[in-house]
Amino acid sequence: MNWPVQDGVFDLGDLALHKGGTLPAARLVWRAHGTLSPARDNVVVYPTSYGAQHPDLEWLIGRDGVLDPTRWFIVIPNMFGNGLSSSPSNTAPWPALVTAWDNVAAQRRLLAEVFGVERVHAVYGWSMGAQQAYHWAAAFPDAVQRIVVNCGSARTSVHNSVFLKGMAAVLEAAPEYDGTALFSAQPAAALRAFGRLYAGWALSQDFYRAGLHLSALKAPDLVTFLRRDWEERFARRAAADLLAQLRCWDAGDIADHPRHGGDLAAALHAITARVLLMPSETDLYFRVADNAAELPHLRDGRLAPIPSIWGHRAGNPVVNAEDAAFIRREVRAFLERPPT
Repeated sequence: MNWPVQDGVFDLGDLALHKGGTLPAARLVWRAHGTLSPARDNVVVYPTSYGAQHPDLEWLIGRDGVLDPTRWFIVIPNMFGNGLSSSPSNTAPWPALVTAWDNVAAQRRLLAEVFGVERVHAVYGWSMGAQQAYHWAAAFPDAVQRIVVNCGSARTSVHNSVFLKGMAAVLEAAPEYDGTALFSAQPAAALRAFGRLYAGWALSQDFYRAGLHLSALKAPDLVTFLRRDWEERFARRAAADLLAQLRCWDAGDIADHPRHGGDLAAALHAITARVLLMPSETDLYFRVADNAAELPHLRDGRLAPIPSIWGHRAGNPVVNAEDAAFIRREVRAFLERPPT
């Protein structure tokens, strides 16, 4: 990397949580790319996604990438539960629920107390990162100028919740599960099942019909693909962390706040940030229809579906040049769009 990179740990103390309880001795592990401008007006917050840690998402940062670190000061806060920031695997006792609201509140403190930043140019997020981008705009309307919602939604849909509750049930059925939040040991069999089930949701039916798991992802056969790309991927993470993040994802809702009283339309209309909604046309979690329903309630929103058969993974196209080019083109134009 030929640009400045910083790493740090931000201690928050005991953190009171949005849905009750406390996260003891909370901490955020973060990485920043680029240089903060003297006016502190070039900040892009880039929250992590489900099961991801900051190295997993840095592929899109570069002079010719989606996020240019020579133009922007890109701060990646690792979300709670990802194994680096406070997580069940490194924090006890673990509370019943840590939400996106808790994540963005901690992230705003990080920006203010470490960097002296009170207003950010943009929040860019994919998947659970997109949920956090939406929560940033809802929680701090005066502090966010733009958000990029890449394969995410303002509220977790019922169908998405069905998937999440099913995946949680796989982990909770493991004999190693303590019935609350933790595991006596890694539940190897449950994690293998978890990975195989996840593979059927993260990529579309069209992706598999086209055989891209074999051609684009270079697997010799389906069994190898499931083991290498899914079973082994999830085995790297603590099951308790995966379960905590599933619960956070399931609870995603920008209207779940006293000032909105559950009224999603009102919560969307209260957002003053410009919003780029970028769903994948074949995502099974966050459907284009979800964002299309949100759009009329936004003051300044644009819907730009990714024309892809890569399902949810179209929004994180590490080895998919066509989708990466689409995202780069849309995001770069959006970040540089002058005020109206």
